[in-house]
Amino acid sequence: MTDIPRFWDKIAPKYALRPVGDMASYEHKLTRTQAHMRPDMDVLEFACGTGTTALHHAPHVASYRAVDISPEMIRIAKAKESADQVGFEVADFDRMEIAPESLDMIQAHSILHLLPDPPATIAKVHGALRPGGLFISSTTCLGKAWWLKPIAAVGKALGKMPALSWFNEDDLRAMLTSQGFEIIEDWQPEGSMKAVFLVGRKPE
Repeated sequence: MTDIPRFWDKIAPKYALRPVGDMASYEHKLTRTQAHMRPDMDVLEFACGTGTTALHHAPHVASYRAVDISPEMIRIAKAKESADQVGFEVADFDRMEIAPESLDMIQAHSILHLLPDPPATIAKVHGALRPGGLFISSTTCLGKAWWLKPIAAVGKALGKMPALSWFNEDDLRAMLTSQGFEIIEDWQPEGSMKAVFLVGRKPE
């Protein structure tokens, strides 16, 4: 079985140097996210990696906490310029304690398809948000990538790949709405296996 923090620790240095694959889409998602931000917001981002997205967003809100299960990812994030604007810490969102209805926005990018139980994680997000709070995510949906399943199984067995969850875009939308979110933004760039960007709002 893959030791998940160790897996991400091992790839963190190369991950930090890897350029963004689709800069136009990334910048569009940054812009759309910031359009929902207010100066009084308390924000949490989980699976923050080396902190690039967190550092873009932190100046726009009152507090920004960013967590990741990989100590090496967090070490790299803390070494970046302006890292003192973000509360970086090593933590597993699924296991960490969060006071109910204590946050205005939670972000999860490139992570839901890597979790063992995405619906349970989304339910925890919903509980942690204040009424009217936002869940913003960007997710690669692998449900139609049937050809990847045998490769992923071998990679996981060898400890070279993390476990993957297999769902499509409609499955993901249903996960949010079934937990009580209203989807107020839904965007996906053209192309095969492009991540879907969703903004879900918890009812007032």
